[in-house]
Amino acid sequence: MIYLVEDDNSIRELVIYTLTNSGMEAAGFAVPSAFWKALEEQVPEMILLDIMLPEEDGLSILRKLRADVRTARIPVMMLTARSSEYDKVIGLDTGADDYLPKPFGMMELIARVRALLRRTAPEEVPAAEESYQIGLLYVNPERHIVQVDGKDVTLTYKEFEMLCLLLRNKGLVLTREQFLDKVWGYSSYIESRTVDVHIRTLRQKLGEGGRYIRTIRGIGYQLEVDPHEK
Repeated sequence: MIYLVEDDNSIRELVIYTLTNSGMEAAGFAVPSAFWKALEEQVPEMILLDIMLPEEDGLSILRKLRADVRTARIPVMMLTARSSEYDKVIGLDTGADDYLPKPFGMMELIARVRALLRRTAPEEVPAAEESYQIGLLYVNPERHIVQVDGKDVTLTYKEFEMLCLLLRNKGLVLTREQFLDKVWGYSSYIESRTVDVHIRTLRQKLGEGGRYIRTIRGIGYQLEVDPHEK
C-alpha cells in the first residue's frame, strides 16, 4: 500500500489513478489528519508527501514519521512545487528518501516509486539485534542509539545513516558516490560536497568518537579504530 498526502484534488486523483493502473495499491488523503488516522490502522510500504499542506506542513509530518520507531524506516518521497536546491537539501536531511518537484510526469513518478521500493526492500532480519562498539563509540541502529563514552549523541537522519553505513563497512574506504547512492539514493541532483559537509558535522557531534572517521584523500572516508582500543 502507498499513501499519498496531497491537498490538490486533481494531482491526488491523477497520482492515485496512475499508481493503481500500474498494479500498486494506493490511497490518497487531502489533509494530514486523515492520513494520521489511516496510519493507525495500516502502515504503508511507501509515503508520497507534499510540503505545502493545510493543518500541518509536510516537513513536520516527516519529522514525526522519522521519530516514531513504527514508521522510521518507511520510504518517503516528497512531491512539491518547492524545487530549489536548498528546499531539496532540507527535505532530504529531514529524512526524505527522494524528492520529485512539480510539475512531474507520471512515467517518471512510477519509475522513481519502483526504484525507491527496490532500494528500500527489507533485508533479512538478523538473528540478534545489531549493535556496534568501536572504541568510545556505541551505536544501536535498531533503537537509533548513538553514544560516545556513554553519553547520548543526537544526529540528523542523514548523519545517522552515514554513520551506520561506515560501521557496516568498517575498515573499507567508501567513496562520496557510494554515500550519495546508499544514503541519498539519487546522486544526479546532489553535489558530492554535500557528503563532506555532513561528515564534518558528524565528526563535530561525535566529539572524541569523530576521530574514528578518517579522510582518504581524493577518494572518500573510512571508519577505523586504533588497534589498542577495544
